[in-house]
Amino acid sequence: MERSIAACMALMATFLAGCAGLPSLEGRTETRALTGTEGTRIGRAIAPELAAHPGKTGIYAIPQPSDAFAARALLAAAADRSLDVQYYIWHGDETGWLLFEALWGAAQRGVRVRLLLDDNGVSGLDDTLAALDAHPNIEVRLYNPFAQRGAARALGYVTDFTRINRRMHNKSFTADNRTTIVGGRNVGNEYFGAGREVVFKDLDVVAIGQAVHEVSAAFDLYWNSASAYPAALIVGAAWPQGAARLESDFAAARADPESVQYVRALRDTPLVNELLAGRLPFEWADAQLVRDDPAKTLDTTGRTDVLLLADHFVQKLATDHRKAIRRISTPFSRPRGPTRNPPPTSRPCARRRSCATCSPAG
Repeated sequence: MERSIAACMALMATFLAGCAGLPSLEGRTETRALTGTEGTRIGRAIAPELAAHPGKTGIYAIPQPSDAFAARALLAAAADRSLDVQYYIWHGDETGWLLFEALWGAAQRGVRVRLLLDDNGVSGLDDTLAALDAHPNIEVRLYNPFAQRGAARALGYVTDFTRINRRMHNKSFTADNRTTIVGGRNVGNEYFGAGREVVFKDLDVVAIGQAVHEVSAAFDLYWNSASAYPAALIVGAAWPQGAARLESDFAAARADPESVQYVRALRDTPLVNELLAGRLPFEWADAQLVRDDPAKTLDTTGRTDVLLLADHFVQKLATDHRKAIRRISTPFSRPRGPTRNPPPTSRPCARRRSCATCSPAG
């Protein structure tokens, strides 16, 4: 009987702890994308193209998973002043560790790194994020975080479902506010064709020109929003040997047999070298960035004006549904009837099941 009472009391204490609110954001520093980056290596390389296509956006598609991985890592290596990186999911697998190392290497060269991750997609990485955040040139923020960590995270869906259920699905990797990679891929083996994971069918693009400034403005909007918490407030301070542990983990990731083809891809993928040489064949067009307002996360009034992405597609369907349908690709479409493999425009949900926290933004 006493054991049952003790167990109930422990369960109640855990539940009440799960009801604890998030820390105050008082004292958090507001930062913005760096300007005046025209003189960086990337800035100088793309200057002739920008001058020839004022007000336009240059787009280069990256359909191959290994190229998509290499493009991010090599863009991090090419950055001179800043990296602004934003993702919904970042796994602690081979490609996740290799890209963490790419950000760390950039920071070691003096590049300012801002890493904004949705807290729903980084489970198990608290110590890693704390160690990264401890670097003087890296700042990590967690979007819409769970108040409780570890196994108690799930309590958030019981005690604070409405807030916890609203996630940030944005994905961008921007170097020197001059070039960005946007698209459907998060960070993990299944997005880059590594390991033994099912490979998701996805598409990214490298963009230069007008859209880059819009991507940077969207990043700043989320980074400075009321839902973006400095990592130290959520995961705590890094261990004294945090940097040494990171270096050890980076070395282990490079040595892993599953990583070999991706380390090789860094040597064999010419994309970023072609970009720096001014030879990447961009397609130039008018482009518009569409994103939700981060105010949706804390809204309790049922506002619809913050759901800009959905509103944009509704308007497109209303004005020209045939043209709009040809251009919309949702990662969560489910074909009718039995099928062995997903169609080319579809991929399974990253959580391997239908879930309340996923949206067509992936």
